[in-house]
Amino acid sequence: MEILVSIDDTDNLESRGTGELAVELTRLIETNNWGQCSFISRHQLLVHPDIPYTSHNSSMCFSARFTHSAWVEQFIGLAGDFLAWESASGSDPGLCVVCLSDSLDRQALTRFGSLAKQQVLCKEDAYGLAKEHEIHLSEHGGSGQGVIGALAGVGLRLGGNDGRLKGWLRYPGDQDIMSVAELCAHPHVDRVQTLEGTLLSQKERVFVRERPKSVLLDGQLVLLVNTNTGASKEAGWETCHRRKIKRY
Repeated sequence: MEILVSIDDTDNLESRGTGELAVELTRLIETNNWGQCSFISRHQLLVHPDIPYTSHNSSMCFSARFTHSAWVEQFIGLAGDFLAWESASGSDPGLCVVCLSDSLDRQALTRFGSLAKQQVLCKEDAYGLAKEHEIHLSEHGGSGQGVIGALAGVGLRLGGNDGRLKGWLRYPGDQDIMSVAELCAHPHVDRVQTLEGTLLSQKERVFVRERPKSVLLDGQLVLLVNTNTGASKEAGWETCHRRKIKRY
């Protein structure tokens, strides 16, 4: 059984971030030998005066493939306890767990995720949708407003066109210039393309800027590049600065 797990609003300005708690949840699954987890994606939600958040208002999401469905309920219980205990003072943590069955209305969840990037939503909106589609959604402290972002994170991950990989891409030897084939050998890079959508051939060479990061596009992890403006003539392309991928 495959599930999606999303959490939101677990931190404050002094605590470790929501992404770090997501990492701990993946470890909880894997150290208990319940299943294997995917990469963690970060999803930017609406920043608005009426929405309480710490610094960025983003949720974290990952998928996990469980060996036995019975372990999912056990995980949900432990994950809720973990968030209640580990979330920072003043935070409003929410947890969402979705089983990826054939009957799941993915479009409804994706629409909710898109709305959360555009307008202020309320807990009733989130709980209503979760109940309708038999999705686990729970709050674990504070006002519980994090359930909105947690559900939105699942929807955005399902949509496949939103989110950035948590962490940076690391390659052996820290090479500055690499071929597209070498870049795609990384488990978190499915393809390399320009900001305009042009797919690069495997032989193209790319200057790898500091801390490259892939984004979710069409359900794949994509490394975005633009024309190399540096002095080096060995590569026609360079990985995008993080400012250019903030919209993902």
